[in-house]
Amino acid sequence: MSDNFNGSCLLPFIGEKKKLIKPTASNNPKLEELKLLLIDWINTTLKQEHIVVKSLEEDLYDGLVLHHLLEKLGSLKLDVDKIALTEKKQRQKLSVILEAMDKCLQLDESQLKWSVESILTKDLLSTLHLLVAIAKHFQPSLAIPPNVQVETITVENTSKGLKTTSAVEYITGSKENLEEQSNDAFDELFSRAPDRLDDVKKVFLQFVNQHVGKLGLNVKDMESQFADGVLLLLLIGQLEGYFLNLRDFFLIPASTTEMLHNVNLALDLLTDGGLLNFSVNSEDIVKGDMKSTMRILYCLYSKYKTKET
Repeated sequence: MSDNFNGSCLLPFIGEKKKLIKPTASNNPKLEELKLLLIDWINTTLKQEHIVVKSLEEDLYDGLVLHHLLEKLGSLKLDVDKIALTEKKQRQKLSVILEAMDKCLQLDESQLKWSVESILTKDLLSTLHLLVAIAKHFQPSLAIPPNVQVETITVENTSKGLKTTSAVEYITGSKENLEEQSNDAFDELFSRAPDRLDDVKKVFLQFVNQHVGKLGLNVKDMESQFADGVLLLLLIGQLEGYFLNLRDFFLIPASTTEMLHNVNLALDLLTDGGLLNFSVNSEDIVKGDMKSTMRILYCLYSKYKTKET
């Protein structure tokens, strides 16, 4: 495709507009970096669902991947078919999914840079804007490359023929803006609502004891009791339904090194299980950092809060 392509097939009606990424964008390394990062993030997030995305244009337009992302990240159950085979059903499904997604993202209609039509027609620009918005909202610690911009061409079908306008559009903001947006719910909790901290701790403690109680264990102090990684490993084993070989970890760690081994093993298990898709410093857990510990517990709580003991 060239800048002088015939867009009459894309825009059959007078007054219609369509914005596209210029073909030369394939030479944009930052754009390719962003695409690869988003693909990897989606595949990691949906690993348990056995979903593998290879192309953002070809694998997201029918709503299947977006449906799974919304259910996984937003803990929402939508009354839509998992697989929609006809374009009409795909459009209906996308409409329900995007409406629910927009509510989760808490964006005004004027802020939306995507639509049912643009996603359905495999519009890469709209798909990128949507995925970046989802990642920022649900996974603020994801290392999204800053200042990703693309050259675009807007084609308009006028009464005098096709009119084209070129521009540069940012898909991600500056590093400073991204860092400002990286605060998650726990940053907000610790900085703006410390009075609610004890209530959240009680919920997590109740959840943890509900499951490790079967092993004859009781957790009272989240800061200290999760620092050596043992309780975390046992909790993961209980929830994920597998036995941890005692030779794989230190049941009674005698050093910081052994504690770090346990915590790193726990983080690996969470990552492999698709529960952890953000960066965690194992040393913070060992040091008893409350915020880091609560983030890890939330990964388990958000999936298993309704699990019967």
